[in-house]
Amino acid sequence: MSLKPSVSNADHTQGSTNASLVIVEYGDYQCPFCGAAYPVLKELMKEFGVQIRFVFRNFPLSEMHQYARAVALSAEAAALQGKFWEMHDAIYENQEFLNDSLPVKLAEKLGLNIPQFKADIRKQELAEKVDSDFESGIISGVNGTPSFFINGNKFNGSAEDLFQLVSENTAY
Repeated sequence: MSLKPSVSNADHTQGSTNASLVIVEYGDYQCPFCGAAYPVLKELMKEFGVQIRFVFRNFPLSEMHQYARAVALSAEAAALQGKFWEMHDAIYENQEFLNDSLPVKLAEKLGLNIPQFKADIRKQELAEKVDSDFESGIISGVNGTPSFFINGNKFNGSAEDLFQLVSENTAY
């Protein structure tokens, strides 16, 4: 399966925009497997960040994870204040504490404007962004999280397998 749509300015990306290796993760902030993949992906970015472009797309499995959509919206609300990756990381680093009040606590820790954050979470455009990410995952053949794509092609392996592949294919 291939990635649809391609990576664009609408995506949250880290690393080099000119990288020859583009990795897209479809993730659910409450998924334990995504939580386990998170430190591996952080290490990947630390080691190879200048050589890869990492993209995160929301794929909240709301039927199984009651907070997945709410925290996806909170990450998108943080993005409106320029703190998407900080919120993304904070959610994964506090995954075992997920509850209704955690997003605001994290927003406070990140120094966000809280009244704006609370208003932004309810914005239709953020719901549409999360839905759009989810729909692109369905179209791209995502059936669980985390799901990875490398240069537009579905990667059938774990974050550890991905790390190994990148290690073997990037020159220092």
